[in-house]
Amino acid sequence: MLKNIDINEIKNIALKAGKAIMQVYERDFAIYEKEDKSPLSEADLLSNKVICEALAKFNLPILSEENSIISFEERKNWEYFFLVDPLDGTKEFIKRNGEFTVNIALIHKQSPVLGVVYAPALNLMYSAKKGEGVFKNDELLPLALNKDTYKIVASKSHMSDETKDFIDKLEVDKKKELISMGSSLKLCLVASDEADIYPRLAPTMEWDTAAADAIVREAKKMSYDFYSKKPLLYNKENLKNPYFVVY
Repeated sequence: MLKNIDINEIKNIALKAGKAIMQVYERDFAIYEKEDKSPLSEADLLSNKVICEALAKFNLPILSEENSIISFEERKNWEYFFLVDPLDGTKEFIKRNGEFTVNIALIHKQSPVLGVVYAPALNLMYSAKKGEGVFKNDELLPLALNKDTYKIVASKSHMSDETKDFIDKLEVDKKKELISMGSSLKLCLVASDEADIYPRLAPTMEWDTAAADAIVREAKKMSYDFYSKKPLLYNKENLKNPYFVVY
C-alpha cells in the first residue's frame, strides 16, 4: 500500500488545506470551545473537510481530531490508515504567530511511515516517506550537522513544570540553547537537525505527533516513550500519547 501512495499527492492535499486555513486566518473568525475546553476555529473544520474529501480516493480509514472518534473495536484491525490533525496549534493560530500546521500521516501497524507537516503562514513544509528521505520544502535534507550548542526545543504554549525540570537537569557537554516553538514543528526541528532534543512531558494526542514522527523516523531518529524508552505507538486503545522525548 505504501508504494502506491505518492507523497506529492499528500503534499498537495496539505497545500489545499493550508490555503483554506489562510483564507480564515486573514479575516476575523469564530472560536468555539470543545468538550475538553480546548479551542476550535472555523479553520480547523474547513481544513478537515478539505483533507478528508481528498484522502477518500485512497479507500483507507481516516482518523482525524475533528471527526467522530472511531471505537477501538473497529480500529484495532486496521493495517493502514491516515491519521490527521487538520490544524495543529490552534492556540498559535488564534495568536496569529504563524506556528500552526496541517498534519497528515499514514500509519502502518502502529508506526508512522509517511508524514507531511505544512505551516502555511510560514510557507514551510516538512515531508518524509519511509525509504525516500526527509525534505524541507523541496530540498532533501542533509543530516548530522555540527553545532556549538545543544539545542532544546520546547512548547510555546504548553511548557509543563515536568518538562522544565527535565531541561534543567539535562547534562550535556555543550552550552544549552532553548528554542520555543509551536505545534508539530518542534519534532521537525529535531528531524532536520535544527534542534537536538524535544522533551514533551505534558499531554498530547496521537494526531498531534504522527506526521512529524514519520519525518523524525525517516531522519534516523526516534520519539521515545519517556517511561518505557520504547518508540511511540499509534492506534492504541487510548489515543493519548505517553510523555515522550524526541532525539
